[in-house]
Amino acid sequence: MRLLSALVSFAALSLLTACGTPMAGEQCNVSGFLCESAASALECKVGVWTSLPCKGTNGCKREGDVVKCDMTGNAEGDACASSAEGKGLCTTDKQGTLECRDGSLKKTNSCRTCEVTGDTVTCTPP
Repeated sequence: MRLLSALVSFAALSLLTACGTPMAGEQCNVSGFLCESAASALECKVGVWTSLPCKGTNGCKREGDVVKCDMTGNAEGDACASSAEGKGLCTTDKQGTLECRDGSLKKTNSCRTCEVTGDTVTCTPP
């Protein structure tokens, strides 16, 4: 399984608008990501701003032109970025793997232990 880095980095948008910061559900016509809050990012998906949780301890942070979303605390059913499709990570309890499929995290395996080494997610069967 390809790794969905626990700290996902996205190209940031430079938005300066008279209308203020975009909100989830509003229309958009750009590509990229913004921090919605300290715990979530926004991605413009199919013309609509979509909220993406960043439940890890580092939350959502913009560093220069990059938005970093820490997904280490994310769970099955949480939304994931279009750039993360087909990539995976361990569940928070290290007893399973999650993969980004069709815009949300799906549990793909149960494990005795799960660990990430480099770009590889390793699940030891129960």
